[in-house]
Amino acid sequence: MQSSHPTKEDHQRDAAFNQALHGQSANQKSAFMAMLSKDSKAQQVAADAYFRHWDDKDAKIETIEDRESRKADYANITRNYYDLATGLYEEAWGQSFHFCRFAASEPFLQAIARHEHYLATKMNLNSQMKVLDVGCGVGGPAREIANFVDIHVTGLNINDYQIQRATLVAERAGMSDRLKFIKGDFMQLPFPDNSFDAVYAIEATCHAPSLEGVYSEIFRVLKPGGIFGVYEWLMTDKYDANNPHHREIRLGIEQGDGIANMVKVEEGHRAIKAAGFELQHAEDMSLRPDLIPWYYPIAGDFKYMGSLWDFFTILRMTKPVRGMVQRLLSVLEVVRLAPGGSAKTAASLARAADSLVAGAKEGLFTPMYLMIAQKPEEIFSVS
Repeated sequence: MQSSHPTKEDHQRDAAFNQALHGQSANQKSAFMAMLSKDSKAQQVAADAYFRHWDDKDAKIETIEDRESRKADYANITRNYYDLATGLYEEAWGQSFHFCRFAASEPFLQAIARHEHYLATKMNLNSQMKVLDVGCGVGGPAREIANFVDIHVTGLNINDYQIQRATLVAERAGMSDRLKFIKGDFMQLPFPDNSFDAVYAIEATCHAPSLEGVYSEIFRVLKPGGIFGVYEWLMTDKYDANNPHHREIRLGIEQGDGIANMVKVEEGHRAIKAAGFELQHAEDMSLRPDLIPWYYPIAGDFKYMGSLWDFFTILRMTKPVRGMVQRLLSVLEVVRLAPGGSAKTAASLARAADSLVAGAKEGLFTPMYLMIAQKPEEIFSVS
């Protein structure tokens, strides 16, 4: 089997490809226009590199070697995925790339922010702390938490374009003094030992080839007594790897969300303890007795809509509109107004949405398994 150890980083290569693909598109205020501004040939290179891991490898014929190959190439998979998908994410969902719980009549963006506030509160974040956001996306959660707690947040991201977007939005919001975004791989964090008082990750470490590996790096950069909080994507105990239907759902989620290999809840527990943490709290937040399911927006279910302002967010997630977007992008690709691979990316995201909803309804998957853990105040070594 191939190793899932960290891959060798090449920031100069990544920056050059980012420039070739995105140019100055990060400066666009419109996410859709930024997406259309990308270089078609470079985008097709990214699409080919990404989809080669999944094309002609459905759940019936997928092998262990296929999964190990994806784990070994996790860094390129994650980087290419967000080069392809970020514009669609921002346009359809906003700048906080995660799910959340919903209260009755609660507007979408308010619920997203509350999910972030809940994590910050459970971690007991305060303004004296030095905090790291692992897998920060375009900075939506970092901005919200920095404002909520009046705190400085450093965001880490493997994707150059998202760092540019996050930095630009922080500048426009007048928050450059409280936010800093750094290029890096969370399997080899570019920080000295004992650097942060707290680290959080919101639906990001699922991209790691090994949860133990990424949790161990987080443990390393935390100060003794430091807190780690994570909303993790995990398959539940109901998931059966020998069930073809279950495997099909998992593969649909992985392909459409840039994940090399999702694991079960028990592996999340094992990994966080193996990294050295003391697990203080573990809970599948999707199992709270909420009247509104967390997945209702991607199911395109208007009956749960909390505000009229959310109409277009839900509309974009309906199957007819998703299909229309795919067809539109296909036409725009033909006339060279959209970069190559745009329609295929949209189709992959649509498959992911269907798989996420199916996984949730069948109790096979959660995007919000909350774990709060602490690095011990004293670390004892055995000689």
